Amino acid sequence: MLFEDHFDGPVLDPLVWVPHYLPAWSSRAATLACHEVRDSCLRLSIPPTQGRWLPGEHEPPLRVSGIQSGNFSGPAGSTIGQQPWRDGAVVREAQEEFWGWTPLGGRLEIRARAELTPRSMVAWWLIGREQRPQECAEICVMEIFDDAVVPGRSAAVGMGLHAFRDPRTPEDFETVAVPLDVSEFHTYSVDWTESSADFFVDGERLRSCPEPPAYPMQMMLAVFDFPAGTATGTPAFIVDYIRGTDIVRGTDG
Repeated sequence: MLFEDHFDGPVLDPLVWVPHYLPAWSSRAATLACHEVRDSCLRLSIPPTQGRWLPGEHEPPLRVSGIQSGNFSGPAGSTIGQQPWRDGAVVREAQEEFWGWTPLGGRLEIRARAELTPRSMVAWWLIGREQRPQECAEICVMEIFDDAVVPGRSAAVGMGLHAFRDPRTPEDFETVAVPLDVSEFHTYSVDWTESSADFFVDGERLRSCPEPPAYPMQMMLAVFDFPAGTATGTPAFIVDYIRGTDIVRGTDG
């Protein structure tokens, strides 16, 4: 076992997590996650009073509470940053390099549940650190939209690879219908090796994607809301634990 966080402390571990969502394109102050560590769980939520991410610019409108296990950007005014939200996006607030845990392969697993409201989603994914621009692909372990849920019965779980600007990683992403109640705890995991990324829900393998990224990646964890007018309700993502076990190449970070 190389990494394990059961969220047993009173706050997020500052050696692992940055409690912001892509702050380079906005600011740390404007992207602080609404989060709580209590009862050995992390709770990310979006109350109705929470503001939008890049209001007036990001379309469609977006609200988000997210944390990440790495952070990096170029200087303010540059276009060097992680997961740019559009072509030509400019860094507004420079970010110091921070690498809490950035694995290079292995079995990664989360046990979590969701409290979804209309227009909301939850997700756990990995992104390249982007110190080299081409190291920008994504391994999405799970994403669930509210409109893809039959309450108490099933959900369409998104999983797979997004290439973005990485010429070596194939675009290979699908949603898979799974019989589960998203309001209850379930485990979502990926076995990430040099040759493939295999995706599991509650121990059942559902997808296998060849040629995954072969560079260190950081964890991204968030709840999103896509408001069209006044937001109602409080979507939340409740995480019992995240852990990672090396199975092939070790870790970096």
